Amino acid sequence: MIGIPLDSEDGGGYSALPWYALRKNYCEAVARAGGTPILLPHDPSQAETYLDMIDGLLVAGGAFDVDPALFGAGEKHGTVVLKEGRTDFELAVTKGAHARKMPILGICGGQQLLAVVLGGTLIQHIPDEVDDPLAHEQPNPRTEPGHMVVVTEDTLLHRVTGTLQFPVNSAHHQAVKAVPETLTVNAIAPDGVVEGIEDPAHPFCLGVQWHPEYSISPADDAILAAFVKAASA
Repeated sequence: MIGIPLDSEDGGGYSALPWYALRKNYCEAVARAGGTPILLPHDPSQAETYLDMIDGLLVAGGAFDVDPALFGAGEKHGTVVLKEGRTDFELAVTKGAHARKMPILGICGGQQLLAVVLGGTLIQHIPDEVDDPLAHEQPNPRTEPGHMVVVTEDTLLHRVTGTLQFPVNSAHHQAVKAVPETLTVNAIAPDGVVEGIEDPAHPFCLGVQWHPEYSISPADDAILAAFVKAASA
């Protein structure tokens, strides 16, 4: 049973009233890997109850950002968009899952949330902080590669994928800036942007900046398969 926090909107489009949503391919990728997706609404007071029901936590991405105040930034960049209710819940459920040593996979914004939970900081807007950056918000479809990533040897990500580089898609304007010594950076982009993190003291705690649910390469499928296998142990 793989819990996935939903995305949310205040209203408009699908419904004039507030609504939850999630791209189908998150659920399809989990099911293809052998898991059963369970979608989680945003109630921090129920986080421990949800954790009692699931075997692994997948924190998905979304078109919003983690509040810079949560990682000690003095100012909020003008591009930052908040979804405080979603973030409050994801903080609670991710902290709870990590304390239980439950398998965790953070995807894109989910990796950024995971990094902040574990003491890391974020780049608030890549073009303002990275020299000659790649197009991390790629202009081509998300179903196609955007750039390569280079994987650090002898990491969980390396063991899972069995390769030292592979193509990924890219849909983000923020990234992990720094992590504490307790975490490992396991992948970087050609421009030096952090693309993956993990907690080596945890059985399976992995964050990736791209979207493996799109199955761009065999490495993407291997990541989902390893995550679900860890949750089934």
